[in-house]
Amino acid sequence: MAFTQMIEEEDHQEPSQESRELLSSLPRDKGWRTRHLYLFQGFWCQAKKIHAILSFQQHFQAQANDIIVASIPKSGTTWLKALTFTILNSHLHSIQKQHPLLTCNPHDLVPFLEYNLYADNNIPDLSRRPRLIATHVPFHALPHSIKMETSTSRVVYIARNPFDTLISMWHFMSKLRPDELGPISLEETFDMYCKGKVGYGPYWEHMLRYYKESLENTEKVLFLKYEEMKENITFHLKRLAQFLGCPFSAEEEREGVIQDVAKLCSFDNLKELDVNKNGRCIANFENKHFFRTGKVGDWINYFTPLQVDQFSTLMEHKLEASGLSFKI
Repeated sequence: MAFTQMIEEEDHQEPSQESRELLSSLPRDKGWRTRHLYLFQGFWCQAKKIHAILSFQQHFQAQANDIIVASIPKSGTTWLKALTFTILNSHLHSIQKQHPLLTCNPHDLVPFLEYNLYADNNIPDLSRRPRLIATHVPFHALPHSIKMETSTSRVVYIARNPFDTLISMWHFMSKLRPDELGPISLEETFDMYCKGKVGYGPYWEHMLRYYKESLENTEKVLFLKYEEMKENITFHLKRLAQFLGCPFSAEEEREGVIQDVAKLCSFDNLKELDVNKNGRCIANFENKHFFRTGKVGDWINYFTPLQVDQFSTLMEHKLEASGLSFKI
C-alpha cells in the first residue's frame, strides 16, 4: 500500500504535501486502532492527531486560570472530567437540579484539544471563561504558554495502575479497531505496551514527567491516582477543589455537597444515563465505549502468571527511585 494512501485512510482526508513530508520522515510502527503509530516529538501518535497537536502548539495561548485535565488514555479521564467540571461550575449548576452531566457526556463538557478543538484544521474560539479543556499530550509537548513559570494555568493529571490501564486500553481499542485491520490480541497489546508503543506513550515517561512536575510545582500541577480516589473520594475531592481555587465551604461539607458531587460523577451513575448509552462525543467513539467496568484490579482476570512477573519487573524498573508507586 502506498504511503500516501495509508495516510488518507488514517486521516479520512486528502493529506497536504507538508503532511506527507512530515509523516514520511517519522519512525512508524503498528498501530492499535489505525494502521500505524508515528514517533513524533518523542511520543507515539496517530497521523491525524499529529496535525491537531501541531496546530495546538502553534496557536494556543494560555490564559489566567485555565484548567487543563491531562492523562494518558484509559486512566480515568472521563471520571476526572466529570468531577472537575462539576466542582469548577458549582456556582452555575446546582447538583440538585438539571445538571449538564445528566444530558451531556463529560467529553462534550471538557473537550480535548487534539480530538475536538484543533482537529480537522480548526482554530477554535476559546474566549469563554473559565477555560476547562483536556489533553493526552505529554507534558514536554504542551505549548510553552502553559508551562512557563509566569503562567497561572493549572494542570490536573490522573494516573492509573498500569496493569488496569493496559487491560482497559485493550478492550477500548478492540471496539474501535476497523475490521480490515483484524483483531488485536492481548498478547500483541501486552508486547506493544511494554515497548512503550501506545498512543501518547511510552506510558512511563508520560506519567513520570507529570509526577515530577507535580512535586516541583505544587500550585501548577496536581497529580491524582485513580485507585486512591476510589478508596477515599471525599479526601481527594477536597484536594481537587482546593487546587481549582474553589474549595468546599464548611457549610457545604455539612450539607453533604461533596458526597453529592461524588454520587453524580460516579461510574455507576454516569454509565446508566441515556446520553452515555447513545451517541458519539469524539469522532467515531461511541459514548457507551467510555464505560466498561471502572473496577480496580480487573487485570487479574486477564494476565498470565508469566505476564504478571514480566510486567511487575518492568514497572519496578521504570518507577525505580521516582517515589511513585501503585498498589498491585
